[in-house]
Amino acid sequence: MDFAHVSVLLKECIDWLVTDPNGIYVDCTLGGAGHSSEIVARLSDKGRLIGLDQDEDALAAASERLKDARCRVDIVRSNFKDLKEVLRKLGIENVTGVLFDLGVSSYQLDTPERGFSYMHEGPLDMRMDQDAPLTADTIVNTYGEAELAGLIWRYGEERWAKRIAQFIVAERQKKPLHTTGELVDIIKKAIPKGARKEGPHPAKRTFQALRIEVNDELSILDQVIEDAVNALRPGGRIGVITFQSLEDRIVKQKLTQLAKGCVCPPHMPCVCGKKPLIGKPGSLVPGDAEVEMNPRARSARLRFAERL
Repeated sequence: MDFAHVSVLLKECIDWLVTDPNGIYVDCTLGGAGHSSEIVARLSDKGRLIGLDQDEDALAAASERLKDARCRVDIVRSNFKDLKEVLRKLGIENVTGVLFDLGVSSYQLDTPERGFSYMHEGPLDMRMDQDAPLTADTIVNTYGEAELAGLIWRYGEERWAKRIAQFIVAERQKKPLHTTGELVDIIKKAIPKGARKEGPHPAKRTFQALRIEVNDELSILDQVIEDAVNALRPGGRIGVITFQSLEDRIVKQKLTQLAKGCVCPPHMPCVCGKKPLIGKPGSLVPGDAEVEMNPRARSARLRFAERL
């Protein structure tokens, strides 16, 4: 299967990010190189792109897609939480732009054997890094009821989290759960019929919660946004595309904090000496035409800022 993924907010993102054709740019979520293809198209032979991803399929697709780039391209298999270390190993002190396109790719959702989708029958996997030890199967079959309910509520904001956890535990006592279809059936039984009539697919929030837990997606965000901003040269730019409220909240709060500088109580004179690192952050969402063409763009938001 081809690594097909429609990059959201593509033009807006690259228009903002690429300010210097000779600059160094980091795509922290390389995927199939949708955004990176546009970045390299705007770079000269003196420019450089560094692409990070932990998904082997993504790296193979991106390598193929970027092989004719005229700028230098470094593709690194890594979780973006290690951005600082990756740049250190490459001997790079600062960069011109950093991009994050958070969440799961269309390819991962549409490849049943990866187990990300509640729409396709597949194993309960959900790993972005295929070598990682934790899978959704392990969580569903070994986490205690309270722990399961807690993560479905925390990462899925699912109001029926407690009932879903109860139903999962009851079912797995009969036999272990190994497929996405089995889990979807249990979730549908757990959520009362009336509550299933409106809103998104009944399994959407639970699957999101499991994916976030498997890939530790949220706990790494705060620090890596700070690392990315610290890696920018003056005038360098950061862009972060989010797809759900939990990650968007973290990104918004972090960028606001980095734009503020001083962390002393408002009624006290400043003793921390912290200066703002970035200008006032901005944000934008896809237009109606993009959402119509790509329904998955509906929940997307680009947050962006420039290093002072």
